[in-house]
Amino acid sequence: MPTLRIEHAISDFSTWREAFDRFADRRKAGGVVREQVLLDVDDPLFVFVDLEFSNVEAARAFQQFLKTQVWSTPANSPALEGSPRSRIADSAPLARGQA
Repeated sequence: MPTLRIEHAISDFSTWREAFDRFADRRKAGGVVREQVLLDVDDPLFVFVDLEFSNVEAARAFQQFLKTQVWSTPANSPALEGSPRSRIADSAPLARGQA
């Protein structure tokens, strides 16, 4: 499954989480089928977000939405520190005989 991985520093987790939660409907409408938020164990002000999609095109479209509508507008991304890094990855085939 294609995954949009987002990594960035934040200034406050509660503020960031409230903003993240406000976009729940948009994530669903954008094709997100599973999401996970992780905090860096050594830096609780650094988050990783994995958003899974059914296809790469939906992941790319949502990545573009984030860049143009969310991260570029401070009111939509409070607590964001610096520029997020985002990449789209897909499952790699396993070697024969591996599960």
